[in-house]
Amino acid sequence: MNINTIVTEQFHGKSLRELVDAPLTALCGIGENEAKALQQAFNVNTIRELAQLKVVAHAVAIEMMASAEHPSGSDTAKESLLDDAVEMTFPASDPLSVASSITRIEVPPEMVEASSDHQHSKAFEAHNEEVLGEPALQHAQVRKEEQKA
Repeated sequence: MNINTIVTEQFHGKSLRELVDAPLTALCGIGENEAKALQQAFNVNTIRELAQLKVVAHAVAIEMMASAEHPSGSDTAKESLLDDAVEMTFPASDPLSVASSITRIEVPPEMVEASSDHQHSKAFEAHNEEVLGEPALQHAQVRKEEQKA
């Protein structure tokens, strides 16, 4: 850290041992009015006294520990639910890829029945067949054709 960036020009080039006993006005951002207010409120006159002020030490400690604190249970639960909700939108949340090879589709492809196109459709079919005693999903189209005949 370049100390000259945090002290006034009058104190540039001073050693840290000299700066610690310098008046509060040596710090950038503390003018005569602020130094007088700190002196009246906390009875501090030097940079050392300000740094040793318990209120300042407590504030610094709280700020440092806050970044390491684990979120509360409700915050963790909310974040987990939000993550799950975002995951459930896949692939709808993915941006479309625009390439020159994509052309307009004039005639849409034949729609696939969702019940038989699912990744676990065979498990669903087996379960339904066990419960109903007959195939329920995959052979629905075949049954429709048989009924027509």
